[in-house]
Amino acid sequence: MKYVFFDIECACVFKNTAKICAFGYVITDETFRVLEKEDILINPKGKFHLTDRKGGEGLVLPYEYEDFKKYPVFPAEYARIKALLEDKEAIVLGHATMNDVNYLNLETRRYHLPSFCFDYYDTQFFYMNTRSEYTRQVGLGAMAEELGVDFVPHRAADDAYATMRVCRVLCAEERTNVMGLVRRYGIRAGRLAGYQIRPLTSMGLKAYIRERDEARERHAKAHEEFYRFVNKKMHQRRPKGGSLEGKVFCFAKDIEDDVEISRRLVAAIYDSGGKYTSHPTECNVYIARGEGGLRFQNALTAGAAYIPLESLAGALESM
Repeated sequence: MKYVFFDIECACVFKNTAKICAFGYVITDETFRVLEKEDILINPKGKFHLTDRKGGEGLVLPYEYEDFKKYPVFPAEYARIKALLEDKEAIVLGHATMNDVNYLNLETRRYHLPSFCFDYYDTQFFYMNTRSEYTRQVGLGAMAEELGVDFVPHRAADDAYATMRVCRVLCAEERTNVMGLVRRYGIRAGRLAGYQIRPLTSMGLKAYIRERDEARERHAKAHEEFYRFVNKKMHQRRPKGGSLEGKVFCFAKDIEDDVEISRRLVAAIYDSGGKYTSHPTECNVYIARGEGGLRFQNALTAGAAYIPLESLAGALESM
């Protein structure tokens, strides 16, 4: 088997358009010995409109833009790219590969070409699994820096080469090869076929999603239970002249979700003549375990006093 690492640069990317201007690739054997490295430059048949992920500051590619007019258009290079990616003896890899796979898919639709059909892996996804970190998508530059890999960003073949070197380091850390990583972490390859893209997944990602969804469900139930209790206390007759009359409290979200504590505190607040609001800008006393966060800032900006949770809990217990 051999490895095909690839990276794509586009003249512009919009929701349903990706005009490819460079397809860079590196072919290695299973020991990561480079067999071939090349930039396939393509006339994108359109103007360059390069922005960062937020659509703001422009990116600069290390090519002469005027030169692209003399290169072949995508259909002329389609068969060559297709042969590289659909080689039965090759394992295809990239970094944040689904983006590049989507670019290929959009270009085949644009030019009315048959869909590509190949499986692919992703060094970004390998990294997420080896670190058990599924909430952060690490860019190639940041990952390369962490792993001691140097590269020149945004020249497609160099990005593909950096992707290869990152993959080599990850395999070395795990003392295995690409397919060893795949088996160890239960990774299922992504796939492009019939103009449909299937993302990668893994045992670790599935477990993370399951745990995240269960946590969200617990949070929703706790939120509902807390506000049902608050609503009940709001409609009960409260004593006049209580020690907390005129005080409107608001809790940090983590305290609201800790129903055992939050219900007890709300009961004591209402029993002492106080009130509760879920809106930090409407309270005059904000309760949290520590300073910081948007709710904290909103409450204090609106003029609320901050009281640490332990101080309030102790004061209420002594009443």
